Formats: sequence, structure tokens, C-alpha cells
Amino acid sequence: MTHMSYCTNSEEDDRAMLETLGLGSFDELFAHIPAEMQTDAFAIPEGMAELTMTQRLQHLASLNRTDLVNFCGGGFYDHFIPAAVDALSGRAEFYTAYTPYQPEVSQGTLQAIYEYQTSIVRLTGMEVANASLYDGGTALFEAIMMALRVTRRNRVLVDEGVSPIYRTMLRCYLANLSIECEEIPIARGAADRRGFAARLNDKVAAVILQNPNFFGCLDDLSDLAAAAHEAGALAVVSAYPISLGIVQTPAAMGADIVTGEGQSLGLPLSFGGPYLGFMATLRKHVRQMPGRIVGATKDAQGRRGFVLTLQAREQHIRREKATSNICSNEALCALRALMYLSCVGKHGLVEVAELCASNASYAWSRLTAIPGVEPAFDRHFFNEFAVTLPRDAAEVISALIDKGYAAGFPVGRYYPGMENVLLVACTEKRTKEEIDIFAASLESVV
Repeated sequence: MTHMSYCTNSEEDDRAMLETLGLGSFDELFAHIPAEMQTDAFAIPEGMAELTMTQRLQHLASLNRTDLVNFCGGGFYDHFIPAAVDALSGRAEFYTAYTPYQPEVSQGTLQAIYEYQTSIVRLTGMEVANASLYDGGTALFEAIMMALRVTRRNRVLVDEGVSPIYRTMLRCYLANLSIECEEIPIARGAADRRGFAARLNDKVAAVILQNPNFFGCLDDLSDLAAAAHEAGALAVVSAYPISLGIVQTPAAMGADIVTGEGQSLGLPLSFGGPYLGFMATLRKHVRQMPGRIVGATKDAQGRRGFVLTLQAREQHIRREKATSNICSNEALCALRALMYLSCVGKHGLVEVAELCASNASYAWSRLTAIPGVEPAFDRHFFNEFAVTLPRDAAEVISALIDKGYAAGFPVGRYYPGMENVLLVACTEKRTKEEIDIFAASLESVV
């Protein structure tokens, strides 16, 4: 019989571990780390009494400005969330549910994911969707890896209009892989057709596009998708789901893979997460899709049921053959997205999108009427647009915080030479009065 015990982190265990490693102390264990890179980061301060801790946390929370009128965007938006989404997703049977490996005890969770997949398919116009990924950026990376598997090529072309946050993530993920990734500069606020045409060849696996792009500009990507297909490459489009209430779907433009950030579908901003990455594709590519897919089936008695149909992931012992090494599924976030879409409904989503577009159009007219404020691009937009200011945008944003506004995003943070460009977003939550006062405050600052 083999005796098994669990680690208790006792001094006896520590000595046994060091003896096994042939070391005399923990200092020897970390001796290979240069002294200047070592830190006493594990020095945990003395504990606090519950009251003291509560007061400390309340003080820290009070330092956050939660009263600002939000005109920030850049891929993450301040949308209204119906109260039912919080009430239902907060039920213990949802937020404590684990991975539904056993269908006989997970029918509720599996059906919810199945319905989520159906919603994403209808939203994007594609044929099949997976059960969600981490966020929009990692979903885009997974789409690239999927395109490489489909085409057996190792080069991708990425439009610079794709979110710079996503492109930073792509560079990080691709840094140590044998994949050539080239970024194509934008032309007048949109994807540069000539730039893509000059670089498309039989080595390119995919062209990576976004609509609306980071600057909020809308574009019909049909010609780029067609050019990609002619070269034997796939067209990957990152989409803003709320915009799909009124904007042409990626499927209608010829996209092969569609990804996006699902935060706007019932998820609060929450200081950066947790968020939700969605992915949809054509049925012929389904076996190259990462993550898991829930399917509908029938049991031996002919009753309808739901199962994990495809789940070729590393934790299922596929190792290097896995389609993805991202293990977690954002099931609770996906459930919130499904609840949101169910609450607003088909016509409600159209109304939300129309309100966003209408508010942004009004804000654009008010801001560009300010002397010295000019449109950065002459392009149609959905709910977000870029304006050029007569001074540094970051300075203007700081000044407007004192007036109660989160004025937007300073484009120069990611695009050198565009330090005076401000990215402004409107959602259905912004009112005409808020926009008027915001415009007056901006004028007083610039």
C-alpha cells in the first residue's frame, strides 16, 4: 500500500524538500536570481481587526471617482444593464456552477451556453459559435491560430485600425512563435486597400480587420474579404456587438471568423473585467475552433438534451495537439450576455444601437462646432468618433475630470503623432443635456 499525504508547509516538509533538492537553505534555492532582482515581496503585514480593515477599504474606495459622466470608449462601453441581469445571474445555482462535464447533472448550464451560442450566431450572421473565450483580445489571437491551422500558412496582416490593446496582446502571444505578423497603417481613418493588396500573397493565412475600427470609423470590408479569399487567406473581423443591431454584419461582408468583446452585452466595466470574448465562424471550420461547443442531441428515450460536442482543449490531455491552451470558459459572463440579449430582445437591440448612434451624431455636431475642434477623419461612425483638439488631449481629459467628465480616450497614448486627438464615445445612457454641458465644458478648456 502506498501512503499519500498532503503538503502542510511545516518546517519538517521544508527540510525534506530542501534535502531532496540537495540544498541547505531557501537562500540557496533562489541564489540564481540576481540580488538586484530579489525583493521581500512576500513580507505580509500584520493583520487588521475587521472594523479597521472595513474602514481602510472604505477609504480606498472613496478615492475612486464614480460620479463622472462617461464619454470613454476604445472598446469598453458604459451601457445600461437591465436589473434582471444582475438579479438572475446572481442566483447561486448560476454563479457557483462548475464546468459541465457531466451532462446528466448539467442540463441547465449546457442549455444556457447553447442558447448563448445561438444568440452570437444570429448577431454576427455566422454559422456556428463557441461557448466563449476570455476577452476580445484573446479571442482575436485564437482566431489567428485557427486561421493558421485552416490554411497551413504562418503569416498574418493586421490593420492598424484594430484596437491597439488587442494588437499589444497579439504581439505578446506571438512573440515566441514562428508566425510573421505585419501591421498595415490606416489610410484616412480606414483600412488601406493598397497596403493590403501589396502584401497579400500565398504565404498569408489571414487578414485581421475591425469594424467599427478603434477610431469608431465604419467600413464596408467586403472588398478586403474578397481579396483575402482570392489569395487563399481567411478574413477575420473583430466586431462591436451592439453595433450589429444596425450595422452590416461581418458575415454579409464575407468574414470567415468573427470575434469581439462581449462586455457591452450586460457586463459592467468593473475596472477591466472579467469580460467575455465571443467567436463565430463557418461550419466548415468548426473542428479548428478553440474552446468548447455545446450541441443539442437526444437521449436513448428520444428526449432532447445538451452535451459538450467539441472540447479539444489542453486539459483533455491533447497537449500540443490542442486547438487552444486557454482552459477557462467565461460561462457566467456568457450567461449574462444571453440574459441581456433576451431582456432587450431583437427590436430592443436595434433601439439601443440607434440611440447610441443618434447620441454620438449629436455629440459630434456639438463638439465640432467648437472653434479649434476638428473631425480627425471624414468617415461615417457608429457611436464613437475622433476629434482633433488645439492642445494635448491627455491634458484636456485631466482638466475635464475636475468638471465631472471622463471626456474620452487620448489617442496619442497608442498612436504617435496623434497626441491632440481625442476619442469620444456615446451610449444610450448619455442625454442631450449631458452632451450640451460636456461640449460647453470642453470649449472652456480648449
